[in-house]
Amino acid sequence: MLNALGVIVSGRLVQTDFQQISDTHFLINIPDADNVNHVVVFLTGTTPFPQGMAGGVYFSWPDPNAPPNWQLLGYISNSKPSAIFKISQLKKLDEIATQSGTMMANNVFGSNLPISHIAQIGVSIEPESSLIQQTPSTTSSSTYYQFGQKILENFFNFVSSFSVTQSQMTPTPNETFVPLSTVQTWYTNFQRRLQQNPNFWKN
Repeated sequence: MLNALGVIVSGRLVQTDFQQISDTHFLINIPDADNVNHVVVFLTGTTPFPQGMAGGVYFSWPDPNAPPNWQLLGYISNSKPSAIFKISQLKKLDEIATQSGTMMANNVFGSNLPISHIAQIGVSIEPESSLIQQTPSTTSSSTYYQFGQKILENFFNFVSSFSVTQSQMTPTPNETFVPLSTVQTWYTNFQRRLQQNPNFWKN
């Protein structure tokens, strides 16, 4: 499959220099990925995927302290031999998840890869039926976590801006008051659940 895969970054020459790290896993470097918005991954037409198989396309930003952590972009197949992927937002989502401690290690290409100082695209040959059911990183947990986190912070900051101490309160019989500590407890519990399962609030 080495000669069967290619990558196009807008404004650059076509890249076909994939490295084979196993029978079903292939990697290629993407220099200066900070300046890249989209990439196209495609089959060159020389060799098709085996029957029932497709190529899961993964992306990894360089981490000087750890081996690559892979984010699923989507897939290509014999019936869909090329696809364009937006990667410009993936770095921000990766940083948010890493800083919050929610980034789950994705070792689809193995845990023995060396630390990379350059972004990489990986293609993993997997059952097409399995890849179809997976959600790409651009619309999966990292995105939902970021969205949920922003809502959570906005709501808590808004409620906190109205907080007063008991000595500052004036009797208002028709108003219902909720202790800020109750909101704080809810905030903490919601944040914990969001970190454990970024999609739980969609159910």
